[in-house]
Amino acid sequence: MKRQLLSFALISGSFIASAQKDSIKSQIPFEGQDQTWQNGSDRRDSSVLQSKYVTGIIMVDANCTYSGNNPNDHTVVGSTALARNNEMEVSAAVIGGEFNYNGARGRILTQFGTRSTVVPRNDYSPFRGQYDLADVYRYISEAYGGYHFNVMHGINVDAGMFMSYVGLNSYYQCENWEYQASYTSDNTPWFFNGVRIQIFPTSTLKIEPWIINGWQSYGMFNDMPGFGGNITWCPKEYFKILTNDYYGSDAAGLPGRKRFHSDNSLLMRLYNNPKSKGISKVAFSLTGDIGSEKGDGVNGFTSDPVLGPAQNFVSGMFYGRVWFHKNKIAWTFGGGVMENPGRYLVLYPTGDASPLPNPTNPTQTAGTHPFSANPGDQFTGWDCSTNISWMPNQSVEFRLEYVHREASVGYFAGPGGVTSPTGYTTTPLPLNWAPDLEKSENRIIFAMLFRL
Repeated sequence: MKRQLLSFALISGSFIASAQKDSIKSQIPFEGQDQTWQNGSDRRDSSVLQSKYVTGIIMVDANCTYSGNNPNDHTVVGSTALARNNEMEVSAAVIGGEFNYNGARGRILTQFGTRSTVVPRNDYSPFRGQYDLADVYRYISEAYGGYHFNVMHGINVDAGMFMSYVGLNSYYQCENWEYQASYTSDNTPWFFNGVRIQIFPTSTLKIEPWIINGWQSYGMFNDMPGFGGNITWCPKEYFKILTNDYYGSDAAGLPGRKRFHSDNSLLMRLYNNPKSKGISKVAFSLTGDIGSEKGDGVNGFTSDPVLGPAQNFVSGMFYGRVWFHKNKIAWTFGGGVMENPGRYLVLYPTGDASPLPNPTNPTQTAGTHPFSANPGDQFTGWDCSTNISWMPNQSVEFRLEYVHREASVGYFAGPGGVTSPTGYTTTPLPLNWAPDLEKSENRIIFAMLFRL
């Protein structure tokens, strides 16, 4: 998932060191389960930076990607993982840690690299009101504090900015099987800003309600907070099912437009023999999402001449992974599909194709050649990918990945790019120039993923 429950297990281990071991040991959620194989999860079984009160975290995500479209401005379109073509880039440099003392808990992680621009640019809530929220939060990926109650198998109450679980994939690439996420993950939220309560009634069940500002938003689009929650059940270490559900009002200036979204995943490990020099592990993940917006000019799953056109989100993705040679090598394959009429969750193309807020009407966009996202606009896409990963130890991974993506409309950067005829922002735009958007792309990604 987009954050991983092993983090709770690690920090719970620190609680043991500062409390009575016998009374707390029986209350550690998912105790004894190996969840390092799961897509979207920390693949480490321990942290070398763990101490009694602090567990340090350091991550570096560096990549080089080549697009078969070869855009002249080297700009990647339609991805939150990548930013620049044909160059080595530092996508993420993360440093911070988890802290705990007598039940008090917190987590702070920085966010440097291209992701500090790629992700905030998709949040339009800072345009409401004063203070530059996008810049204030830009270099923080997670920052929350809370308290752990030693009740049942644990209850955590946290407030701040925390990772989303919607879409299965983790925000941190070192926790994912694939590098370029399928549409289901890349078009759903990576973070929430608000309050969450993690309740563990048993050692295999988590129930987590949320009260948040909105759908991947630093601020609030209207005057209604978003509500949601997660239920995760792991009856055995080789099987996990989860559901994430959300309800809120996330169209700027349209408080009557309500959004509902349901995200559901199944993960299963089919084979496990970690000492084998041949096939050592086999697993798969399956995710399906469904959602809609209704009110103020749109009508969910059915078009109506009075209420408006249909505006919804239906998507799915499947990935399989096979580990070899004592889990040192892994092969991943999979892909997904998405249909999003109204394009309310489609990542806008970058550059001159990106819609800019209209200063006279915040519900509309203005720009030289903005990508349309009006009610009734259609968007369908599909993707597939495969990669080979080499993991000499649990702290470093080298990954080579091939990705093919398709869209029903011009969406991906073509040879002419999305910036200017020369590819530079300093070049004046001729009257007849427009962003070069293609319906497909083929991409090769090489990534180095480091974590302590």
